[in-house]
Amino acid sequence: MKQVTETTIDIDEILRSKMGGKSRFVPRPLVGWLKRILHQDEVNAFLWDSRHLTGTEWLEECVRYLDMTLEVVGEENLPAKDDGRLYTFVSNHPLGGEDGVALGALIGRHYDGKFKYLVNDLLMNLPGLAPLCIPINKTGSQSRNFPAMVENGFKSNDHMLMFPAGLCSRKHNGVIRDLPWAKTFIVKSVAAQRDVVPIHFGGQNSDFFYRLANFSDNYVKKVNIAMLFLVDEMYKNVHKTFRVAIGKPIPWQTFDKSKTPTQWAQWVKDRVYEL
Repeated sequence: MKQVTETTIDIDEILRSKMGGKSRFVPRPLVGWLKRILHQDEVNAFLWDSRHLTGTEWLEECVRYLDMTLEVVGEENLPAKDDGRLYTFVSNHPLGGEDGVALGALIGRHYDGKFKYLVNDLLMNLPGLAPLCIPINKTGSQSRNFPAMVENGFKSNDHMLMFPAGLCSRKHNGVIRDLPWAKTFIVKSVAAQRDVVPIHFGGQNSDFFYRLANFSDNYVKKVNIAMLFLVDEMYKNVHKTFRVAIGKPIPWQTFDKSKTPTQWAQWVKDRVYEL
């Protein structure tokens, strides 16, 4: 696992690792801008100060650091931790960062740290978070192992926490809503006989972020430019209060042949937005 140093996040090193010798041709003002937009100094300071923490404790420290207040509705719908069952928790993804941290802290605290995220593999660079992650990288060398890693996650003794949209929400016609949900959580939950617990996280990024995301989705496509700004958006959302609504568990037997797995995934998504 990556070790915490005083410069765990090093933009110069990341560019060298991705571009090799060509990295020296990247204009220094652009490198400086990247360091600012990714808050390299602030993130490194937090990682260093919290280097003794991992898992749920690290997530709870993140919540404190970001000064997040959670108003939880329906907490009684969280299944008891000692009922002998395993669950799949699925949520919308409005923020792309803080929502994952907050829900991980909430689920981790309730279930004594017995959960795993299905997340972007870039988050493996955060040592406090890495032990909780099943990394997703469908385009790199790990892609061939991805189905087996997901399978092992659902066969494990851990609860699963997923954001089935994959990317954070987009804004269209003034409405902030997830992209279509992938069917993986339906297929794997049925196979493992895990009930699905729907969660709605209330929050939004800046209008600038949504304009950029829509531009990137429509005209760039191969590169998710908006992802570069997620750390900056996280810092814009400090000191805020977020509503978290937890719905009643949906029995895995619900997902029968009357709909395709993709249709069931969208049905659960609709249920989440009703919360």
